[in-house]
Formats: sequence, structure tokens, C-alpha cells
Amino acid sequence: MSSQLDAHVPSAHPHDHDAVVQVHDLRMRYGAKDVLDGVDLTIHRGEVITLLGPNGAGKTTTIEILEGFRMRSAGDVRVLGTDPAAGDEHWRARIGIVLQSWRDHGKWRVRDLLHHLGRFYSPYSSPDRDRPVRTDHLIDMVGLGEQADQRVSKLSGGQRRRLDVAIGIVGRPELLFLDEPTAGLDPHARREFHDLVHRLADLEDTTILLTTHDLHEAEKLADRILILAGGRIVADGSADQLARSVSNHAEVRWSRDGEFYVHPTDDATAFVRELFSQHGDKIGDLEVRRASLEDTYMSLVHRFETGHDDGTVVPLERNPR
Repeated sequence: MSSQLDAHVPSAHPHDHDAVVQVHDLRMRYGAKDVLDGVDLTIHRGEVITLLGPNGAGKTTTIEILEGFRMRSAGDVRVLGTDPAAGDEHWRARIGIVLQSWRDHGKWRVRDLLHHLGRFYSPYSSPDRDRPVRTDHLIDMVGLGEQADQRVSKLSGGQRRRLDVAIGIVGRPELLFLDEPTAGLDPHARREFHDLVHRLADLEDTTILLTTHDLHEAEKLADRILILAGGRIVADGSADQLARSVSNHAEVRWSRDGEFYVHPTDDATAFVRELFSQHGDKIGDLEVRRASLEDTYMSLVHRFETGHDDGTVVPLERNPR
């Protein structure tokens, strides 16, 4: 096992100056067990990344190392250009964390609590990032306007979850960690949260790393999906890229003259092109269905668990926002 001193020795791995998070050969050992066994990942500014993996894969350990709450055994880690193990208060002010749960202060009123917490971030404002978010604006962002003067103890479970998110973003973080962020939210609140995530990434240039067991949510929110299994990243790409890595098979569905058709194919593009060349404007209700993220995730994890994983990581071709 490497010593803790070894953990802070930078490797020769070149750093990407556009990266908010850069990890190379991250390792974590508990006793004789390797929980993380050479994790490599890079996250760029403004990306929304979802980290998936079976229970025990090392997701929580990875996140806690990135947040600076857990010492690693070995590897090179940079978050906002700093080794998290050595991050000071200025560094911590640049990140936000939304935990699955926390021990709140039930006697506080929502507005007072957020205003109080926000004051801690005032000394860490910068010319390009004024901190904190104005309290009333923050309350509106998370949809707690009607509960602003209520005590925290009187909030419903979903309202408390919105408060959790507000606490995580009160300091206008450059990097936001979200752990099961929509647990306990109803469908309407979940949709509003998804809109908030996109707004933070697109307008605030916030980089977001979230963990979730809701694969539909992962597919909807993420620019890129990372799958962690056996202590390393076994897949890295968009939902569509991961699906194509598992199978090129697709179903093409369409209607013509009131009749509906379904055709399986390994080359949907060529089939659709031929379909329109034959029938032109008569084609309607066209839909191409590929494997869902759930199908893809189960297949990739099963491939790893049964020893059929070849070590290939699906790469992402970055698309500018």
C-alpha cells in the first residue's frame, strides 16, 4: 500500500488546463481490498457528468476524494487546479455539495438560514463570480418562495430537498457535487430541478458531477456518463455513444398510408435513407429506437462482472456548448 505522502506527489501525467477535474491512476485501498484501482477521468468546465456504478463500486469514495474529505492511497488528483487533500478555504468556497441528507437546524427559517450561510462566501467573491447568490433570488431558483418564512422543521420532504440544493449553490460554486439530488421530489419538482441544472451549466458555467440510481435522469441530464465498476472507469461517453458501443442494433418505426411498421436493422441510417427514397412524403411517425441507458448499463456491468470486459473505455468526442 502506498503511503499518504505518496498520494500527494504529482505524477508526470500532463494536465489539461481546460479541465475542472483531472484524475490519473487514482487508487484507494482499505486493508487488503482495492476499492479504486487506477481511476482516470477528466471533466471540463460547464459539463454535466453522471457517475454510475453498482453498489460497492467506489462511487462514494471517488466523490469524497474529489471533495477533499477522504485521503487517497495513490494517484494524481486536481480539482479546480488544486490537490483536494491540500485545499484551503478559498478552494472550498469554489465548490458546492448537495448530500443525500444532512442534519438541518429545524428552528431556522428558510430565508434566514440561507442568508446566514451565504455570508460565509462574501469574502471569496471574485471579479468574475460575485458571491453569494442573493437570498431571494436563490429562493426563487429552487422554488421555495412560498416557504421562505417557514421554519425548516415544517417543510415537507420534497421542500427540504429543494433547500438542500439551495444550500449547495448559495456560494455560486464553479463545481457542484450532487448526490441523488432528486430523491423525494415529485415529478413536477424533478422537472424544475432538471431545468435548474441546465441553467447552472449553461448560464452560470457551473460544472456538475452527480450520482444517481435514476438512469432516466442520468440520460436526460448528462453530457457524459461515466460507469465505475471494479474500481475503475469501464465506460465514458454520452448515452447514445454507450448504447452504440454495446450494440448497433436498432428498431425503425414508421407509418405509411395509415399502416404502422417496425423493422430491426444494424444500419438505421441506411435503412431510413432507403425508406425515404422509396416512399418520400408518405412516411410519417418516423422513430429510431436504440438500446435504453438501462439496457446499456446492465450490459456493460454484466460484461465486466462476467470477465468479458476488454478494458476498452468508450471515448466522448467533445461538443462545444
